[in-house]
This record gives sequence, C-alpha cells and structure tokens, in this order.
Amino acid sequence: MIALAQSDIWMLIAIGLLLIVLVFLAVAEMGLSRISKHRATSLADAGSKSGKSLLWLVSEPERWVNPLLLTVNICQTVQATLTGILANRLFGGAGVAIGVVLNVIVFFVLAEAVPKTYAVLYPERAAKLAARPVSALVKFPLLRWISRGLIGLTNVIVKGKGLEKGPFVNEQELLGIVETAAEEGVVEHEERELIESIIEFGDTVAREVMVPRPDMVTIEYLSTVTTALDVAIEHGYSRLPVLGDGEDDDVVGLAYTKDLMRVEREGGGARPVTDLVRPVRFIPENKLVNRLMREMQTEKFHLAIVADEYGAIAGLITLEDCLEELVGDIVDEYDEEDAEIVHLPDGGYLVDGRVAIDELDEVLETDLPDDDWDTLGGLVFNTLGHVPVEGDHIVTHGWRFTVREMEGRRIKRVEVAREVDAANGELVDADS
Repeated sequence: MIALAQSDIWMLIAIGLLLIVLVFLAVAEMGLSRISKHRATSLADAGSKSGKSLLWLVSEPERWVNPLLLTVNICQTVQATLTGILANRLFGGAGVAIGVVLNVIVFFVLAEAVPKTYAVLYPERAAKLAARPVSALVKFPLLRWISRGLIGLTNVIVKGKGLEKGPFVNEQELLGIVETAAEEGVVEHEERELIESIIEFGDTVAREVMVPRPDMVTIEYLSTVTTALDVAIEHGYSRLPVLGDGEDDDVVGLAYTKDLMRVEREGGGARPVTDLVRPVRFIPENKLVNRLMREMQTEKFHLAIVADEYGAIAGLITLEDCLEELVGDIVDEYDEEDAEIVHLPDGGYLVDGRVAIDELDEVLETDLPDDDWDTLGGLVFNTLGHVPVEGDHIVTHGWRFTVREMEGRRIKRVEVAREVDAANGELVDADS
C-alpha cells in the first residue's frame, strides 16, 4: 500500500477541486453557447433568478468567451502539473507516463465529454445553472485585464479586422449552424433554405442567374408597334429589348408594353417601335447580384442587359431573377412549368441543359466541376470539346451524361445515369 504524505493529500484534494471546477466550466461553455438572445430575454422577462445574468452574457458573447476559456486553460494547466508531480512521487520514473494516461482518460471523460453532453441535452438548464457564477467570474477585474491583454497580444501577432472582438465564425461555419438547427427542429426546412440562400446570395454573379442570349425574347429594329405588342402579349412580358439596325445584334433600348398599348389604342400601330424605345442599363456578367438588386431598388429599373468581357450581349437579368435566387422560382400564368429535372423510372434523370451545376449537385449529391461554365450544357459541351450530336456522352464523378436533344448548337436535354463498371457490373464511385 502506497503511503501518502500530508502534502500529497493536499495535492490530491486540489486536483479533485480543479476537476469539479472544470466540470462546471465545461457545462457553462456549452450551455451558454446554445442559448439564443431571444430565449434569454424570455427567461429574464419571466422573472427567472438567473435571467438577467444570462441575458447580459448572451447579448455580447465576447464578454464571457475569452475569460471563460482563459480560466479553463489555467485550471487544466495547474491540474496537469499537480497530477504529474503527484504521480512522480507515488510511482517514480514511470509516474509521469501513468499520470498522463490517467489525466487524459479521467479528465476527458469527467471534465469534457460528460458535462458537455449534459449541456447539449439540457442547454437551458445548463445555461441557467452557469449564468450567475460565470457572470461574477468574468467581472473579476484581474481575469478581465489578463484576458484583454492576451487578446491584444493576439492582434499584434495576427493582424486582422475584427480580431479585437475575439472569436468569430466564417460563412461555412454559419451554414453548419443552420444545418444543425434544421436537424434539431429549431428552424423549418423552408426557413433553412431561405437562410442558406441569403448567406450564399452575396457570392452570386449576374452570369449565374441571367436569361442567356439565345433564350431572350427581343423585338427587331424595323418592327411596328402592332408587331411588337403581339410579341409582348404572346410571351407575357412588360418590357422587351429592341435590337439595333446592324449585324452586331446590339440592344438599343427597351420597349415597354404599356407604351405599345397606349400608342396602339391611339391608332399608331403602324409606327416604328424605335419611336418608343427607352434607355436600357448594361452591366458586366460578373456583377454581384446583391449589388445589382440594391441598384434596381434605388434607381428604379427592373431589367438590365448583361455584357461579357468583349462587350457582346450575354443575356438579360430582371428583378424577378434576383428575387428567385432568394425565395425560389416565382411562377406566374405565363411561365411554362415544364420540370427541368425529371426523375426516370430506372433511377436516372432527364435534365434541361440550362440547369445550374450547383442545383444538379444537390440532386446527385456530388460536386461536379464548374470552373469555366455554370450549366449542365456548358459542362457537357466544354468537356466534349466539340458541338455534340444526340447520343454523345461524357462520364465524370461516377455519372454518365448523354445528350438526348439538341436545339441548333445548344444542348437542350441530357440524360443522367450512374456509370456502371463494365468489368464487374458495379456502380462507379461517385468521387472518381
């Protein structure tokens, strides 16, 4: 039996107390991080004893995050040191190794896994339990000064905007939080999609959401008001681009349906449509959609012509196209509702060539290349390296893409099916 000196007993008691403190700090860290400001406000309004302290902490997380983490670090360092000294006294040379193993096992289970799991299962209970002690802890002047000093040192070593506030999350971490909230039922599926659309909206450029040049409905330069009005009514558009008189196929302006209707009723149906042309806005194809949308709101225009790097017309974009990036497709009585992605009985898909790569990725649960193109048609066309004919195919990421319908030089429909290894009849790995 190993005899313990009085100093060893005191050291063992100190290690036990530190273990208790670390358990509490683990519960506090996880509990406070999982309580929203809205819920903390509700608890404070309901008269909860810890409600005010909880609201004070949750309102500005930087108040408690750094001091709490610093306290955890101090306790873990002291505890590990005492454990090593005590193990060396009791077990000699092998004591350090024994102390490290015991420390990792005991403190990981008791001071990390168990309390944090409890806080995940009962976040409100954990937060209420920790609120007042943590509030008192982070108000301790010495701890607050040391914490601020260390953060200041961090800002000197790693300079960056916003570091003075301490920890922050990036876009991918925020998307992960939203996904976790959806899985736990905190937000609905539709709410999750809207939040993700808003987060990703800032990276979307006009080229990704525009109507491409071949799909644009336009009015010829020499058209009459009556002819132009017939085109507008047939397609259900309130404004249409008017092409210039020349071989460059340029857009000289917009014809508004309300102007055409007014002149038609006044008996001017034979007038040239160019008499009614209004100015049109041109934008580069890489313009951010969120910036364009703000300009549309501020300057009160609903349609812009998209030009590529050479100045040629690449397509057009409307305010509705921008909104659909946020809320999904907006279908009216004039829109054709043909499904762009049709699930086939054999497990494959028949896909419109204009479908965006990222949209197809969600359906196929893969990550197709999209460096130099935005649509499925672009992927197939550029990978083949020539204008395809019906029946041409490519294979990538475990999927076979077969051209089923062409429209001139455009790929209209593509059949998508899992690729099967001819040698053994098994599906090819989607990552290959």
